[in-house]
Amino acid sequence: MSLRDHGLTPRLKPLSTRKSATLSVLDIGTSKIVCLVAELRPVTNGEALRGRTHLARVIGIGHQRSLGLKGGAVVDLEAAETSIRQAIHAAERMAKVEIQSVIVNLTGGRLASHHFEANVPVRAGMVSAADVHRVLETASAHTLRPGRAVLHALPTGFSLDSQRNVVDPAGMIGENLGVDLHVVTAEAAASRNLMLAVERSHLGVEAVVATPYASALSALVDDEADMGCAVIDMGAGTTSAAIFTSGHLVHTDAVAVGGHHVTMDIARGLTTRVSAAERLKALYGAAISSPSDERDMVAVPQVEDDDEREVAHHIPKAQLVRIIRPRIEEILELMRDRLKNAGFAAQAGRRVVLTGGASQLVGLPEVARRILQGQVRIGRPLGIKGLPEAARGPAFSAAVGLLVYPQVAHVEHFEPRRTGFLAGPPGDGYLPRLGRWIRDSF
Repeated sequence: MSLRDHGLTPRLKPLSTRKSATLSVLDIGTSKIVCLVAELRPVTNGEALRGRTHLARVIGIGHQRSLGLKGGAVVDLEAAETSIRQAIHAAERMAKVEIQSVIVNLTGGRLASHHFEANVPVRAGMVSAADVHRVLETASAHTLRPGRAVLHALPTGFSLDSQRNVVDPAGMIGENLGVDLHVVTAEAAASRNLMLAVERSHLGVEAVVATPYASALSALVDDEADMGCAVIDMGAGTTSAAIFTSGHLVHTDAVAVGGHHVTMDIARGLTTRVSAAERLKALYGAAISSPSDERDMVAVPQVEDDDEREVAHHIPKAQLVRIIRPRIEEILELMRDRLKNAGFAAQAGRRVVLTGGASQLVGLPEVARRILQGQVRIGRPLGIKGLPEAARGPAFSAAVGLLVYPQVAHVEHFEPRRTGFLAGPPGDGYLPRLGRWIRDSF
């Protein structure tokens, strides 16, 4: 099946740079689900961050513990639907609006990148819009492995005869026009089940965005994408990466290991409840040791077998750090090796932005500098108004990035051809389409 025949993920209509809009987004993670409702107001030059056309002000927020997800993918449809409904209702009450459709993110489903090239002759000597469309259509004719759904298709550069790295070839003179197209895909089943969980909550899905791309859209400052950088989003169930070069997203990847695995290591290592392990990680956890760790004592609640009474068992903080550090090192080494094997380690420009909830662990930037061999900073959502203080940290980068995405969606070429009963206009849910398919077929 060719790239342009994939019809699983809807395409977002470009946002008018002259109109205000109210937008709803849904960050569906392994540990939390966040719904944001925001008003987007057009801006004049210099008023917003570079690359953004609107200023976003959050008017509603719903934050809910995630159920029914593992490694960023839906494993219990009913539980996931319940969590989504609760987050949606909280945001609706606060914003005093009824949410009809949302932009969602996807982390699970083995995110992957594919690069395609295409060349076409320039028909009139001067490159026209039709020539640009033809070369993009030619690149879209490449085939993908069955079972993959296209999330993004981003032109990363044009060439004109021997001249490479052309930003916009329209109006230029030449004989042969080429394009490099970066396509981000995920497993079709993972994207389909994520959309189904949302649609069962009576919501339309406007677009599905790769989580590391969303996080990068909100956390990167002006020139980081141009100079080259890696954004590593450390979530509860997955750690994902987005590589930028010359302002373009050039690679994505994800591994199904994250902050929840650190929590489970603590729970097993100290024989305590998972909830207690999460609290210990948040209050006392660190990825590096300090001289006082052997002296500082930490109370670990433990359950007595006979009557399920909880008793506090005291351990030195150093013991907690010794449990946490190997897992953090494993996650960072895994991501380093995957980027190196994909050939994108050098293109990250030795600049790394860590974001996501698990990136808040004390000492993590220091460990990342040693393992990833570069400048490291923690990325937080930028250029957004109305967020409560508790939602201004790296855990909310992906949610805010979903508000930025409509402002950059116009650069994507891919427009799915609606095929099969899974495809339909935004707001046209899976179950109604399934009913129509059954009626038509039988």
